[in-house]
Amino acid sequence: MTKKVRVAIIGVGNCASSLIQGVEFYRNANSEDFVPGLMHVDLGGYHIRDIEFSAAFDIDREKVGYDLGEAISRGQNNTVTFAKVGKLGVPVHRGMTHDGLGKYLSEIIVKAPGPTADIVKILKETRTDVVVNYLPVGSEAATKWYAEQILEAGCAMVNCMPVFIAREEYWRKRFQEHNLPIIGDDIKSQVGSTIIHRVLTRLFQERGVELEHTYQLNFGGNTDFLNMLERERLVSKKISKTNSVLSQLQHPMAKEDVHIGPSDYVPWLKDRKWAHIRMEGKSFGDVPLTVDLKLEVHDSPNSAGIVIDAVRCCKLGLDRGLGGALEGPSAYFMKSPPFQVSDERAHELTESFIGGHTGARAVSDPEEVMPTRPVRASENGVAAHTAEVGSTPVGGES
Repeated sequence: MTKKVRVAIIGVGNCASSLIQGVEFYRNANSEDFVPGLMHVDLGGYHIRDIEFSAAFDIDREKVGYDLGEAISRGQNNTVTFAKVGKLGVPVHRGMTHDGLGKYLSEIIVKAPGPTADIVKILKETRTDVVVNYLPVGSEAATKWYAEQILEAGCAMVNCMPVFIAREEYWRKRFQEHNLPIIGDDIKSQVGSTIIHRVLTRLFQERGVELEHTYQLNFGGNTDFLNMLERERLVSKKISKTNSVLSQLQHPMAKEDVHIGPSDYVPWLKDRKWAHIRMEGKSFGDVPLTVDLKLEVHDSPNSAGIVIDAVRCCKLGLDRGLGGALEGPSAYFMKSPPFQVSDERAHELTESFIGGHTGARAVSDPEEVMPTRPVRASENGVAAHTAEVGSTPVGGES
């Protein structure tokens, strides 16, 4: 068991930049410090500085062949710089394209020449523990291709995008059969439009307000929003965001009463995202009640801390010999986990997982409890809990 978390990145865009900057920024944080956006500086015995970047893959001519520390500032990357990152000694390899380059991205990104690198060989030779998927929205075939490479290489996976891997039974079983953990799908931000919308929806539910209509409109100026102008690539993203919010209700809403999803691309916003959320409900006496709010964030740093926690949870899963979806961390870190529970419950389950009290299947098999003796590689227990609103698998739309 190594005390490092060796991480490979698929897609060296703004999110990768913020992740790498974040590890550098908090490298010397005291274990007792409060760090915004992280559960713990020391998570299960792994400090932030224990994360090492082992490999990176991209298709952009402006990034392939460059050192990862340089590539995060090249090409179309436009997120805020909050830490100085030097050379990391990690080259960016030529990745697989498949459907990863959409109509609009292909107008501004030139593919690097040469064949796709041997992904499996590189992951094995670099002793990679966890692979983080940052491919563009709509990269269905590319994500599934990379998932196969990750399984063959024997690595854990953090799937930050809305191609459904961890939530789908087929892929969960594949990772379980290989005894490899996965956390997914579709990363939540620290405080983003989806988490705010979820919390307010839960509040309406708990305070007895009937939610009748709601929308969430998002726009920004990074390549993610440019890519999502191609509406055909938005199917899984809209499913992911919509299910994440509506899972907090006990009763379904009509399709025409809900609109949640990315809306437009405004170049001058760069990596900023603006979100407008409106909720119309009926309160006591059938009196109308309305919430109307606007959120402004720097998009990529808003999720970087979540990924730092997720990769360390995956490493704990590897250390403990757990395979398949880590259901507690997935529910807390992701919009489309295998099972939806309240955010409060997801936080409890994740803390329990970090402490070694629950295993991979903390939601789907609540009777299987971790033993009190130290965890062995062959054990995979979970803690009992009361069923939550929406604690059913969300699948079938992919």
